[in-house]
Amino acid sequence: MRLLIYGAGVIGSLYATLFSQAGYDVTVYARGKRLEALKEKGLIFLKKEKQYYAKVHIISKLFCEDTYDFIFLTVKGHQVYEALRELKENQSNTIVTMVNSLDDYDSWENICGKGRILPAFPGAGGSIEENVLDASLTPGMIQKTSFAEIGGENSERVRKLQTIFQRSRIPYQIVPDMHIWQICHLAVVVPIGDAYYETECPQKVGKNFRQMLETARQIKENCKKLYRSGMKLSPGKINLFRVLPVFFLGVGLSVLFNSNFGDKFMYRHSMKAPDEMKQLHRWFYEYLSQREN
Repeated sequence: MRLLIYGAGVIGSLYATLFSQAGYDVTVYARGKRLEALKEKGLIFLKKEKQYYAKVHIISKLFCEDTYDFIFLTVKGHQVYEALRELKENQSNTIVTMVNSLDDYDSWENICGKGRILPAFPGAGGSIEENVLDASLTPGMIQKTSFAEIGGENSERVRKLQTIFQRSRIPYQIVPDMHIWQICHLAVVVPIGDAYYETECPQKVGKNFRQMLETARQIKENCKKLYRSGMKLSPGKINLFRVLPVFFLGVGLSVLFNSNFGDKFMYRHSMKAPDEMKQLHRWFYEYLSQREN
């Protein structure tokens, strides 16, 4: 089975590594300085503080007839449309969009073709330092790799994707509606990103309990507004933010922000992608305002 990872950032590099280790034929599409580093040194990743090389092919151009069983789109939200325009003429049938976005999938399929989009979201985080990947999967109890057909059906390609994740030892879940799942995800992560950007010392924001309470209050309010608008929150555990008292949520967030998990999966991403996170902030609150009206 041939897999293409379109995007060589943290997420793309990690999934490429895991798929390669599982024995799949993996190609990584890269650009710019990351492309230069991958061509010169290969895909280097850290595992138990030791460096290893992932067995992957590196390309900088995708030809129409160069087909893959799955293309995993792992770019930032503002890069999606450019990527889909490039993928339009490629003959691969399925594009797994591992992207943080509130766009409806019709607008994506209008570019690349009806039936090609399989929406998903990664459960991973970390960083790339001096061209060495230091990343890992999110603990399954917190966030698994999530995906589903747009219509929710149990298709053959969903079953094939399950097999890929199982063989690659990637925790996953098939959700009822990926669009709703992503909206609920942003209801939580947008205030978390805001907490880092609204303080003078982002790395120590978890020690500012007043800020943790404000972050908890905003997450709770977001979830309540979505719920009141008639949305069934997904996954179901998101309802805890809606019903638990702000004080207890603030305590939990303080522990999370000050943990190794918080550093690897929250702080590093927020510091590396402030423009993307601030754009998601605008998109989410515009969406929430429209839904309330």
